[in-house]
Amino acid sequence: MTPAIAKRLIIGGMVAIGTLLILAFYLPAFRPDPNDNTVEGSAAIGGAFTLTDQTGVDVTEQILLGRYSLIYFGFTYCPDICPMTLQTVADAIDILPGQKGESVQAVFITLDPKRDTVETMSAYVRNFHSQMIGLTGTQEQIQAVADAYRVFFREAPIGESGDYTIDHSGFLYLMNRSGRYIDHFGKDVKMEELSARLRDLL
Repeated sequence: MTPAIAKRLIIGGMVAIGTLLILAFYLPAFRPDPNDNTVEGSAAIGGAFTLTDQTGVDVTEQILLGRYSLIYFGFTYCPDICPMTLQTVADAIDILPGQKGESVQAVFITLDPKRDTVETMSAYVRNFHSQMIGLTGTQEQIQAVADAYRVFFREAPIGESGDYTIDHSGFLYLMNRSGRYIDHFGKDVKMEELSARLRDLL
């Protein structure tokens, strides 16, 4: 065996060992929950958060565990897209057969915490579904959860009155029972399409 061949074999062995070590270290984090029958998406969407629900209780990402979650980011002053999407979510859950709707929860996270107080969120989510969760928090908490879910948003002034709206991306996120991302839908998703996707999982 020539020195050149021996050198290549040694380098190849070191690369192989390094690859095995990397796989051994990282793969456990991507193994699915054995009790979860979904295939998880690969997008880096979701993560830890601390927010306040519509009853005034501080909650974390632990509220996503045990059920599928449909998460939407918006604001209560939104005149059209937000209420339309939340109504679609509520209807999609309600038309699930039997008791399957109990395995899905709707979560609405405000992007306008200055106006969307606990009381405002409580009254708002009741308009759509009795089991819908409304989450608000400090500006810093909202920014952190928006970043975790890759949500764009910004205040946009309206005229010179000091009033404003919120420009934001409008994706609806589907998370599995372990609180991990499965899929997302655009603002034009239909109730039937969304419900069918949930039936496939349930």
